[in-house]
Amino acid sequence: MAPGNWRRSSYSGSGDGNNCVEVAHFPTHISVRDSKAPTRATLTLRPRAFAAFVNALRDAHS
Repeated sequence: MAPGNWRRSSYSGSGDGNNCVEVAHFPTHISVRDSKAPTRATLTLRPRAFAAFVNALRDAHS
């Protein structure tokens, strides 16, 4: 994936902003990676599965 496709989480904030996730959106899937280890494995999901994943994370932290 091209480096420009990755966006860093808005929750990374200032200071130690490398402790977050990065997301890349594509027409058929969405990929997520650890910003501290960008060359390691990524989690890749179809858009509907990604939405369910994010909602489950949100529900777990509310």
